This record gives sequence, C-alpha cells and structure tokens, in this order.
Amino acid sequence: MTTLSVLGVGRIGGEIAYLSAILGLADELVMYDAVPAFLHSQVLDLKHTGLEIPVSTDWKDVKQSDICVFSAGLPRNPDVKTRADLLQANLPVAFECSQALRHFDGVLITVTNPMDANNYYLCRKNHLEPSRCIGFGGQLDSARFGLELKSRGIRGDPWVIGDHGEFQVPLFSHLKDQVRNPVREEILQKLRGASMEIIKGKGGTVFGPAYHLAGLIQAVVEDRKAPIACSCIVEGEYGLDHCSIGVPAIVGREGICEILEWKMDAWEQSHFQSAGEFVTGLCRELGV
Repeated sequence: MTTLSVLGVGRIGGEIAYLSAILGLADELVMYDAVPAFLHSQVLDLKHTGLEIPVSTDWKDVKQSDICVFSAGLPRNPDVKTRADLLQANLPVAFECSQALRHFDGVLITVTNPMDANNYYLCRKNHLEPSRCIGFGGQLDSARFGLELKSRGIRGDPWVIGDHGEFQVPLFSHLKDQVRNPVREEILQKLRGASMEIIKGKGGTVFGPAYHLAGLIQAVVEDRKAPIACSCIVEGEYGLDHCSIGVPAIVGREGICEILEWKMDAWEQSHFQSAGEFVTGLCRELGV
C-alpha cells in the first residue's frame, strides 16, 4: 500500500500523479496546489479516467504519505537562462510547502529548480533524514547524454552527475569508447542547452521528466536498490559537504541506500569540482 503526495500539480506534478495512478505505482494520492481552481480541475480530470484511486487535496495528509514529490513553483521559460536563476523565485514556494513536510518520514523527491539547492533546503529546513531526500534530474540528463552519444556512434552507458544545470558532468571515462576533450566540451555544451529547445517550442519539458521521474518512484516503491544518477545530500562523499549534488546512488524503499564514489579522470574531476563549488555556493545562500 503506497501513498504518493504531489506538491504542485502543474505540468510535471500533474503528469506524475496521472502516471503513478495508471502504472499502479500508488494506491492513494495526495494532490496539492496553491491555486484551488486549478487543483480541482486536475483532480477532476484524473477522476474522469475512471481509475478507482482515492485522492486527497488536504496538504495535512502529506506527512502520512510514503513518497512526496515536490514540483511546485515557477518553471523555466525562454527568459530564464539557467535553472539557478529560479532560486529566489522558488525559495518562498519551498518555504510555504515546508509546513506540509513537518514530521514527514517518507521519501522526498525534489523536482523544482534549482533542484539541487531546493533538495538541500527542504532537507535541512524540515530536519529530514538526508538519505530520504532525493533530487531528480540526473536520469534525464543521462538520457539526453545517451542520445548525443548514439548520434555520434559512441558506445557505452550514459551517466551524468554534478549540478542539474550548467555544471553537469557527463562521465566519459565510463564509456566503452574514448572521447577526446574537445569533443567532450562540444557534447557538454549541447547538453546544457538540451531543454531550452523544448521550452521555446512548447513552453516546457513534460514527457522526458515525467517518464524518468516515474522510474525513480518505481525504484523506491519496488525497493529495487538499483544505481541511479540523482542529487544526494553529501556528507563527506567526493570531498563535499553542506550541499546536494548529483552522484550515482543505490535507491530503494528507504531512499538513498548508498552513495557510490566512482573514479573520474582529470577532465571529469575538474568539472565536478566546479559543480561542487557552484552548488555549495547556492546552498550557502539558503540560510539553513
């Protein structure tokens, strides 16, 4: 029996509530949004599927849920150059939603950008167990990396760690084929702008994030204990502290079961160090 809460049921939040219902990932839903009329419409639209799944719209029920997805706040648009630019706009939203997360002991999945900073904020602000706070983004970045590799005929499993944004770090040293640094930089530049083409064309990303987010929820629900690229609260791993950053981690029913410390080559280490400095700087601004 799994209860899934979604705070912010807009483009991504509404889609993941729908997917979780039709895929059987949740037996009960708690859906909350700051706009009552919109929330009512989303719940009614879901009920019109005919799916027999209980839906609560009381934010007080969040603390009793097994998994909570935080997807509230402003999304990127063509005028927002980077995800980090959304920090000051979405921090008040995270603060407001914190009242629903007090005494929450389930698994929190943070989607709202800047995701790494918001994941850290919600963890520290609400005194949550760090291992139960997962930032979503690495799976999507890795999938985009995989598409770029395939288009170039480069073999290997795609993994992207670091910041979910400008300071993401594709792991080329874990591929089957060697990739020279100039080509790495070219691919990295493409990955940084991967979402903006979609945002300009239709207002925001939906299918990719929702699909991989459903996969992350499934890994938790089914206790898969599989390695996933996600943002974790690090406490000394990779030489970092006081931040949340994308790393490979074993994910299961209790959240982050283990952070995997993989070796990186010089190019990757340099970029990961920059990512660490960047997200640590963002987290220092949060005052938690």
